[in-house]
Amino acid sequence: MNIPPLRALVIAVDLHRPGHPLEPELAEFEALITAVGGVIVDRIVQRRHQVDPATLIGSGKAKEIAEQIAAMDSAEAPTTLFVFNDLRPRQRTHLEEIIPLPIVDRSMLILDIFSQRARSREGKLQVELAQLRYRQANLIGSSTSLSRLGGGIGSRGPGETKLEVDRRRIQARVSLLRRQLADVQTQRATRRGDQTRDPLVALVGYTNVGKSSLLNRFARTEGAQRAYVANQPFATLDPTMRRVYLGPELQIRLVDTVGFITELPKELVAAFRATLEELREANLLLHVLDISNPDWPRQKASVDDILASLDLADTPQLLIANKADAATTPPPTEAIEVSALTGDGLDTLRERIIQLLEPQQPS
Repeated sequence: MNIPPLRALVIAVDLHRPGHPLEPELAEFEALITAVGGVIVDRIVQRRHQVDPATLIGSGKAKEIAEQIAAMDSAEAPTTLFVFNDLRPRQRTHLEEIIPLPIVDRSMLILDIFSQRARSREGKLQVELAQLRYRQANLIGSSTSLSRLGGGIGSRGPGETKLEVDRRRIQARVSLLRRQLADVQTQRATRRGDQTRDPLVALVGYTNVGKSSLLNRFARTEGAQRAYVANQPFATLDPTMRRVYLGPELQIRLVDTVGFITELPKELVAAFRATLEELREANLLLHVLDISNPDWPRQKASVDDILASLDLADTPQLLIANKADAATTPPPTEAIEVSALTGDGLDTLRERIIQLLEPQQPS
């Protein structure tokens, strides 16, 4: 049985925020929709000084959109409304009353992508906890669960039936998930304690900047040992660690972490905090930029903000300008230019890591 593609109508309110142009973030939002199999049939951008407190876009605009959808042929009409701005419960309720489509905002979409791609037990528990917290905070009932969007977004995510629970049972489920996560984290801490204390070096950065490709190239992994790589947001969710030989008497544990994104939903930051707390043990962070993307300065600023929120701003850090073979703008002067595709610059990076870590080695 072929499931028809999910047809997306994208709406956004441009608030003209200084330093936050809408277009790059909206294009990123549409890339997320495409990554889960959606086909964008139209985009509506409304420019306002502030969002409408009742419907986000104003009741008049909402009615206009509803009339446009009603006038369209059913084979071409959108099947889901994707809202770039995060919705308050009241706004969601009023929009649903006017526009007869399932509504997915940016946070819901990111949470759902995580649910589809989490592989480890801990990752799945973290995602389900984040989804339930989001539903709690936004008073979203099961009728708007992404798993009900016609076999499209969310139908493959962990916890599909669990997300159908009655609201009165959500808190009990959250408590259980927290206990299960505590057990998993205790087991993980025990495993860490059994490891030799080679320096821990962590790859961090915006989503889809090439961290996994850099891990594979740097660790020279082959076959089944290669970290998963895909040209799509959030291809890597679960931390991947490899041992890398740098020189005589110096090898490191190199870990690839989940990519960040501008204004990552707070439910996800909270849920993945335990996973990211491993970074607090890192001797060195490799902050990877994609300098083939002209939007890298905004992405870098977003990652810096998240690292600061995780109390990692003072951890030693190297800035890595990846995809230097396809650079469109000059990289930061302090960055080490590399290409995970060609291997260029990796010798320089290796030498720089050795310089920073060797003083930390026991004599």
